Amino acid sequence: MALKLYGLPMSTCTTRVLACLHEKGVDFELVPVDVFSGEHKQPPFLSKNPFGQIPVLEDGDLTLFESRAITAYVAEKFKETGTDLIKHNNPKEAALVKVWMEVESQNFNSAISPIVFEHIVGPIMGKTADQAVIDANLEKLGKVLDVYESKLSITKYLAGDFYSLADLHHFPYTHYFMTTPWASLVNDRPHVKAWWEDVSSRPAFKKIVGAMTFGEGK
Repeated sequence: MALKLYGLPMSTCTTRVLACLHEKGVDFELVPVDVFSGEHKQPPFLSKNPFGQIPVLEDGDLTLFESRAITAYVAEKFKETGTDLIKHNNPKEAALVKVWMEVESQNFNSAISPIVFEHIVGPIMGKTADQAVIDANLEKLGKVLDVYESKLSITKYLAGDFYSLADLHHFPYTHYFMTTPWASLVNDRPHVKAWWEDVSSRPAFKKIVGAMTFGEGK
């Protein structure tokens, strides 16, 4: 039975899972959820995720939500196929993957997501961008990327010289961020820029990037 993924290809969290599924070469069905009409807040969807957020993954009688939990599940269940995203045969490397997954979640995401929301998502919803919020988070993001620049001057990818979930998890928000006027935060850091060019050129991302547009989704 193929996995079922409920979400939207423009959604950063859905895209995170889509990228993982493509890296693993797993068969799945994408079931669109119309968040613009509030479908994710209706009882049928709330029975899958009581918090009313996409994406949701169904694997037989197992239902999962929260994109990073889903990618971790997929990477572990299908660890013998496709790209090894968790270094399951090497405890030390696996631990480093988890460290940088946490860095993405707690430091990178918390800085970059408000910028993307204020500049791209908010205006689609009829909201005026708050430049003060953008500026404050650009400063935070710059400090995070300074750490990345130092790390990536030593290793090709964040957890080591191997691609992993730690890198994959960065893709959705970085993709949107690179369309903003502040892409220089990445481009002006040569090791971060090289890392991003590598990550964003992977076949898994090329399969989904064409659908990552909020304008058409609205």
